[in-house]
Amino acid sequence: MKVLLLGKGGQVGWELQRSLAPLGELVALDFDSIDYRADFSHPEQLAETVLKVRPDVIVNAAAHTAVDKAESEVDFARKLNATSPGVVAQAAQQIGALMVHYSTDYVFDGSGSTPWQEDDATGPLSVYGQTKLEGEQLVAQHCARHLIFRTSWVYAARGGNFAKTMLRLARERERLTVINDQFGAPTGAELLADVTAHAIRATLQDPAKVGLYHLVAGGETSWHGYARFVLEQAQAAGVELKASPAAVDAVPTSAFPTPAKRPHNSRLNTAKLQSTFGLVLPHWQTGVARMLRETL
Repeated sequence: MKVLLLGKGGQVGWELQRSLAPLGELVALDFDSIDYRADFSHPEQLAETVLKVRPDVIVNAAAHTAVDKAESEVDFARKLNATSPGVVAQAAQQIGALMVHYSTDYVFDGSGSTPWQEDDATGPLSVYGQTKLEGEQLVAQHCARHLIFRTSWVYAARGGNFAKTMLRLARERERLTVINDQFGAPTGAELLADVTAHAIRATLQDPAKVGLYHLVAGGETSWHGYARFVLEQAQAAGVELKASPAAVDAVPTSAFPTPAKRPHNSRLNTAKLQSTFGLVLPHWQTGVARMLRETL
């Protein structure tokens, strides 16, 4: 089996290189790859690459994820998040490949407190959310054999993340202020990659498993709760901090105005994914604690 991975350099793409390798021959590309062109700002290149590689499975981990920047570069965000995935989906359909694509909780309006289900009405609040919604719609429309995973609050040990930022600030300052009215589940790129590989194997064996799924770690927290947990773990590991977990002050979203509006409710219901693929998703604290042990 041949697997084509697009966007290998991102947090999720990096972990996918590891999790997809046991499936067969892996062709992993990024926007600057030389052997095959895979720049999502040039959609015309993508179909040509898919038809040259002729993979059995395509996993798209490329995206425009700069949420605030997307508000001022709408066309570019749409090209990366919608137009190009749509082109890849058409090429995948042409060669009969299974396509895997990632989306986001930002497709919802963030209202209420109930975890969102796959068939709930969408209502994105930002350009990022709107273009990601358009992307998942184009993938579903153009490629019958697809797996679309909506996720949220993604982090990885590699590169920057919220936890590392909190640790840096806690070493520099005696008090921190963190938002406490947005709720979700911090989800590791490692978990996304491992579940993806499992779902691909299962779907190739049972084509009825294609479709849209919510994929996040178990449990929920606020950014404030997330920050306190990170500092508690660091403190327990003997890291010297100026700001203790108790010195993290809770503030509303309005305290940090941003160009893009953030959803307050990023909770995603993962019952469909867990029952379809026979999985138990670990609690968010398990993955964050493991990531911290690797980076502290």
